[in-house]
Amino acid sequence: MSDASIVCTRLHFSWPDGTVVFDELSASLGAGRTGLVAPNGAGKSTLLRLIAGELTPSAGAVTVSGVLGYLPQNLPFLADATVAEVLGVAPVLAALAAVESGDASEAHFTTIGNDWDVEERTAVELNRLGLGDVTLDRPLASLSGGQVVSLGLVAQLLKRPDVLLLDEPTNNLDADARHRLHDVLAGWKGCLLVVSHDRALLDRMDRIAELSATELRSYGGNFTDYEQAVEAEQEAAQRAVRSAAQEVKREKRELQQARERAARRAGNASRHRKDAGLARIVAGGLQRHAQESAGKANETHAARLGEAKAKLDEAGRAVRDDTRIALELPDTTVPAGRTVFAGERLQVRRGDRDLFAPPGLDLTVRGPERIALTGANGTGKTTLLRLIGGDLAPSYAGASPDPSDAGASGELGGEPCAPPVVRRADGRVAYLSQRLDLLDEDATVLDNLARFAPELAPAKRMNLLARFLFRGARAQLPVGALSGGERLRATLACVLYAEPAPHLLLLDEPTNNLDLVSVAQLVGALNAYRGAFVVVSHDERFLAEIGVTRHLHLAAGRLTESDRT
Repeated sequence: MSDASIVCTRLHFSWPDGTVVFDELSASLGAGRTGLVAPNGAGKSTLLRLIAGELTPSAGAVTVSGVLGYLPQNLPFLADATVAEVLGVAPVLAALAAVESGDASEAHFTTIGNDWDVEERTAVELNRLGLGDVTLDRPLASLSGGQVVSLGLVAQLLKRPDVLLLDEPTNNLDADARHRLHDVLAGWKGCLLVVSHDRALLDRMDRIAELSATELRSYGGNFTDYEQAVEAEQEAAQRAVRSAAQEVKREKRELQQARERAARRAGNASRHRKDAGLARIVAGGLQRHAQESAGKANETHAARLGEAKAKLDEAGRAVRDDTRIALELPDTTVPAGRTVFAGERLQVRRGDRDLFAPPGLDLTVRGPERIALTGANGTGKTTLLRLIGGDLAPSYAGASPDPSDAGASGELGGEPCAPPVVRRADGRVAYLSQRLDLLDEDATVLDNLARFAPELAPAKRMNLLARFLFRGARAQLPVGALSGGERLRATLACVLYAEPAPHLLLLDEPTNNLDLVSVAQLVGALNAYRGAFVVVSHDERFLAEIGVTRHLHLAAGRLTESDRT
């Protein structure tokens, strides 16, 4: 795999509306693990699709040396497909079964090719990614989102790729699944290109490549090394800006002083000519000489000032914009000790079984608690958020009677059990689902904010959106045209400044599909929030940065509390 490589040569790509994504982009990647970073909308996924051949550049070329594997961010799998069909091994398995039954048709041998061991290899790869108990005939619809992502990676690994492209491969993966992915990639010998916001994954890369429209700039080392390198660059750039600004001030001062000296010399020369009684022609010559000298001095200083301004502009371009959100949200304050949610015996019935262990889950949220809810995929974390928010009504545990019946209890193991109890304090609960689907897709960002905060003055709405980085015409964009990071900022603006302000936030995997700048913006907004929140996330660094005060873990239908700090 040492010859595996990706080469982009003077690549140009535009969308049908004329939006330019890449212009003369050239890059070369060889063996090793590369993390690809850039803000949302910069073209990371588009570049992977160009490399994979899903998109065609309008100019330039992409060359891939070796067998290619590509795991897209949105997996194009049919819900009724079987695991074997998703893995692409169903035809080979059918041919193997036919040969074993005595059918020696040449077509079967052609289908099998060199994949006589495909069943064994499939079992090995499924085990590596924690899917050893998933049978090949199992329908995709029965798997969790994280299991589907892991299955998609298995499908690519079975190709024995030399070049592997992964677009946000840790989305929806629980902690165990992420660790398995890390182990698989740790020994990767070919050319690996990963788009991710997962800093734990990026810290396992050999290099970080930063993407822009015209350049793929490579930094040796992992993401932590990249952050340190960028920080050092920015400190140097800030020093250069300060130095260039001082030079501009100095040149302006010297230009002004030169002009003042020229004016004084001109005045002195005029008085001297009158006192000396010089002939008019001689006096005129002296005056022209003085004016020419003053003009040359003025041009010299003006040129030096222009050069200083150009250096300042160049230095300023090297300084990155500070795109962090800084907010104050006093209206979201919840007093310490106030109970904002209390639930007892929370249960959800799925078919003929209960999701949670009997008699159900008990949970109380008090004051401005910051709760992290963790657990493996499929354990019911999203369901619990929906119960807390009121989007889903709890069921009776066990053989639940119709809640409209006169009896006030269900039965558990033949014994009566009390019904579930839910109490919510007065105030608003805001639920941010993984889909970020609270806003009207066709309405503008500004119109959506007006719907959530109708009493807010129009000028204040514009000022508020500017603080969420929607300045000028950006506030007039329809929500459907926003990138993932922009959609998050718009949703946060509407939720956090809605009337009344929310006292409880429920966030379901809020960092999915967000670039690192957008994650930092989310961290800033949540650190300004003064109410309680419950967040489902597998991003440990993100949880640490938002000041989580309480950790709850959901496993085997039970909710347990961790003493982690």
